[in-house]
Amino acid sequence: MAEGGLTEPRRRSVQCASPKGLHRIAYLEWGDPRNRDVLVCVHGLLRSARDFEPLARELASHFRIVCPDLAGRGDSDRLVDPALYAMPQYLADTVTLIARLDTESVNWLGTSLGGLVGMALAAQAGTPIKKLVLNDIGPVIAHAALERIGAYAGERHVFGTFDEGEGYMCAIAAPFGPHSEAQWRFLAENWLRRSADGRWQPHYDPQIGETFRASLPERDMELWHLYDAVRCPTLVIRGAQSDLLARSTVEQMRRRGPKASVIEIPGVGHAPTLLSAEQIGIVREFLLQGETP
Repeated sequence: MAEGGLTEPRRRSVQCASPKGLHRIAYLEWGDPRNRDVLVCVHGLLRSARDFEPLARELASHFRIVCPDLAGRGDSDRLVDPALYAMPQYLADTVTLIARLDTESVNWLGTSLGGLVGMALAAQAGTPIKKLVLNDIGPVIAHAALERIGAYAGERHVFGTFDEGEGYMCAIAAPFGPHSEAQWRFLAENWLRRSADGRWQPHYDPQIGETFRASLPERDMELWHLYDAVRCPTLVIRGAQSDLLARSTVEQMRRRGPKASVIEIPGVGHAPTLLSAEQIGIVREFLLQGETP
């Protein structure tokens, strides 16, 4: 177990390669840097590493916690070719990140897209993932939910005030479920950046959304070949009102592949934000299960 008290994040970065050159992936790290028990937390399509800050502070006494900004988000570089905002590049970047961490294995917590990256990595031979938490994502992704996300992803939003941007974010993030005013403000602060002209805009490259919309499938996306190849202990957290991860998919996930454990969060859609003590506790209990105190 790591020493307590190391709850302030360290800002770091790693250089990664793509077919079009090099780019820098930024990440935040909490906990004892000597701790060999590592938890990698990866955000959703249009979010960033800071979303995991409350969870990281709570679990930093147990794990060295590493939260990257995927390419084109937060403090990471934008990619020269927007077509590279896709799974092969995300996998390559996270493999490079794990190599930088100098550890043989990691636990993985992924929300939405971050969970897809984790599932794809966990499906590989020789994977470094020893425990996998999939936050409202699975091997079948509902087409209607992809269309809903695509309707706002990639729009080039610019807001005159922070409050205006926060109001818009709260509207599109309504499926996150009930949150306090402070929690909504926290999520908005992680989503908005102030530009040189004093206006506010989302932290991500708008071309991410354009690429996302251009690649939308005509029906539900099915990735059972990846899920069935996962062998590590797996937990699925599902928003009980999720339009992206169906309950019928979750029931199949219990029976095949890694035979995941499943917990539903009432009153929440896509996706649980893991900000509340109850949701953080779900992650903690799964990751520490079977560990020596």
